[in-house]
Amino acid sequence: MPSSRPIVGSVCGIVALAVLVAGAATSALAAEAVDLELVLAADGSGSIDDDELRLQRQGYAAAITDQNVLSAIQSGPVGAIALAYIEWGGPDSQHTVVDWTVIRDTLSARDFAERVMAAPRMAYGYNSISGAIDYAADLIRTNDIRGARRMIDVSGDGPNIGGRPVQAARDAAVLDGITINALVVSAPGTSGLAPGFGGPRGMDLVRHYERDVIGGFGAFVMTADEERSFADAVLEKLLREIVASR
Repeated sequence: MPSSRPIVGSVCGIVALAVLVAGAATSALAAEAVDLELVLAADGSGSIDDDELRLQRQGYAAAITDQNVLSAIQSGPVGAIALAYIEWGGPDSQHTVVDWTVIRDTLSARDFAERVMAAPRMAYGYNSISGAIDYAADLIRTNDIRGARRMIDVSGDGPNIGGRPVQAARDAAVLDGITINALVVSAPGTSGLAPGFGGPRGMDLVRHYERDVIGGFGAFVMTADEERSFADAVLEKLLREIVASR
């Protein structure tokens, strides 16, 4: 009499495959769809004192709750974006201030902004932009959100100093379909923030960000200076990123 073991083995294999497929389908259904996944990566390094950090956070909080931003979010195909807010310093200092939050209305925007303002300072050390990009990209890769576009928004007042080469971090993120934009704080007297430092070997700081930091589809650099305050620049930049996600 022929053995039934091969049949049993085949049935078990089919059942196992069905379980895996069902699990993958359930996972896909569980992932929330949004128009944009965006990590706001703010400079919290040693060149930013406590008052300046507060001004930065106020700028982001005001932009996120601005009615023009909310209208832009709600006019997208899904009508929602996902935000995470981090602050970064030296190579070993990247911190999630507010984790992934889906913003779709005034209530969710205000809740996010309030948590940004209430969180304690955590970052320390100096200017590892590469560390910030690696950390932000990993937050995007490992979340359970499905965004039509994926972006990192880096703000800073100095060049990359510590960690691996910033171009390597940028290229790895771009390879995964992540766009990196930047806001350079380049001049004294801008909303009380510290003046921007020169780039590598005396290179203009904006040029350093254009050449070495940003990347991906439609990537751009904006500046906060005497003519445009930090808060105004953040608002303009956020609006541009939301619209670009369509």
